[in-house]
Amino acid sequence: MKVLMLGWELPPHNSGGLGTACYQLCKALSHQKVDIEFVLPYEADHDIDFMKVSAALPQDISAVIRSGIAYDSYKYVLADGSERWLNIHEQQRLYEHAVAKLVEEKEFDIVHAHDWLTFRAALRIKEERGCPIVLHVHSVESDRAGSGPGNPLVREIEEVALHLADKIIAVSQHTKRAIVRDYAIPADKIEVIHNSIGAADKAKLDSENSYHYLTAMKALGYKVVVNVGRLTIQKGLPNLLSAAQKVIAQDPKTLFLIVGSGEQYGELVEMAAKLGIGTNVLFADFQRGKRWRDAFAVGDLFVMPSVSEPFGLTPLEAIGYGTPVLITKQSGVSEVLQNCLKVDYWDIEEMANLITASLRSEPLRQELWQNAYAEYQQMSWDSASHKIRKLYDAHLTEAVA
Repeated sequence: MKVLMLGWELPPHNSGGLGTACYQLCKALSHQKVDIEFVLPYEADHDIDFMKVSAALPQDISAVIRSGIAYDSYKYVLADGSERWLNIHEQQRLYEHAVAKLVEEKEFDIVHAHDWLTFRAALRIKEERGCPIVLHVHSVESDRAGSGPGNPLVREIEEVALHLADKIIAVSQHTKRAIVRDYAIPADKIEVIHNSIGAADKAKLDSENSYHYLTAMKALGYKVVVNVGRLTIQKGLPNLLSAAQKVIAQDPKTLFLIVGSGEQYGELVEMAAKLGIGTNVLFADFQRGKRWRDAFAVGDLFVMPSVSEPFGLTPLEAIGYGTPVLITKQSGVSEVLQNCLKVDYWDIEEMANLITASLRSEPLRQELWQNAYAEYQQMSWDSASHKIRKLYDAHLTEAVA
């Protein structure tokens, strides 16, 4: 079976969980005898041998990833060497036209597109080639806007595409409910296939953690709370800082490590200072490789305070590296992970209480992690890929009929 996969990012050139999920899913699908060509909007080196990776447009990766997250404008170098500034919607149209041209002489059975940035390209191929399209929803605009209305142009793209799709995959029941609520899509058109997790490479956790200051402070009796993710309204970091103020008031020897980048960075740094906890909160920017792994491992507790999280891979990654987790109930991962602390994102008092209680009890943290790790070991992308392969087969059968 030949599948044209449309996506905006793949590791190592990814800004968040979407690229990781696409990579792991495609790797598992390759074991299901699925021949994939993955079309990105940029040229870059990817050490991938289980599928073909193609570039729709020759342009700088950092600009594409930055614009895809913040909807900002960026410089694009045209074929004649001239430069102009494009916004993300112009970028989408370029991608749409480039993908259509790239595949006009290629044969494939189905188109599988990930999130709104690729939906227009998928719709164009459906219109021109008549092949079925599957739209994979990793988030909707109301998620990215922190449960607000968000960008009306993005909402329009999502609404039109989801109504015209042959099938929709949602990464959680949380996301399925949002699709039905926001866009009046029939529930039976949407199949929930949860994200999963690849096994953590604990062998890469060197004996010496690269966060030397934190390990030194832990030796002096400090506890460390970690968050890893984009610094955007969706992720609920202001609520975590408000909870942190309450935790630190009870236990001054508590440090918070926030790893990530995003448009809220300045606001969060200023908020920490105004709350009087600036010396207890460390902002570590976006990290990869060892620094990324060590961030999970250095923590006594990982907290994901998201306002609306379609799935949320980072808590599973934290568990893989030995750290218990606290997550919000407004997340997809809460549907598949039971052995963790859970709180409503808006309940700052309870969030602070749960953080304080867990940091004061090593037996509680150890039990939480051991039970969560048992769940983690049962998770696999193979299950998700098997369900998607069955979905492909069903729609090809319908198309032939």
